Amino acid sequence: MPPPQRLPLDPIEEAHRQWTEHGWGEVADGMAAVTSVMRAQQIMMARVDEVLKPTGLTFARYELLTLLSFSRSGALPMAKASARLQVHPTSVTNAVDRLESANLVNRVPHPSDRRATLIEITDAGRKLALEATEALNARVFARPGLDNEKLDSLVRILAELRQTAGDFDAGPNSTKWS
Repeated sequence: MPPPQRLPLDPIEEAHRQWTEHGWGEVADGMAAVTSVMRAQQIMMARVDEVLKPTGLTFARYELLTLLSFSRSGALPMAKASARLQVHPTSVTNAVDRLESANLVNRVPHPSDRRATLIEITDAGRKLALEATEALNARVFARPGLDNEKLDSLVRILAELRQTAGDFDAGPNSTKWS
């Protein structure tokens, strides 16, 4: 697919100008920040989707497979997977349904909690997660579009935004970016 044609101006900068002109200048910077993050997310997701498409995985399913492959036993309770991925349990159920039908994960009874179900990655799931990770590393993560110094600043700023919004609590421990 050819890259989209570049616009002759930055539409977010133009929106900022319009916001100001229409009397909303005091919130124009916030609008520009929110809109910029949302557009950057669209750009990044398009790159990720392009790499994952040949694998048959969506980013949500890729994240779940990778989370399972990183776990010590290759299995996690569905509730814990939902919490770690920061998604609604229904989203995890949907992803598990699709991954299970592709023989990439199995649902297994929890050994000590009859109310819980574990999601367990299969050998095929582990292999696909590794292949997808290698492709993403080479084609997306190695070249995200900013140099390392700017990446560190961006992640630091976004970590502050996420922490302020209640996304996580580092407690007394500082994080790499705080």
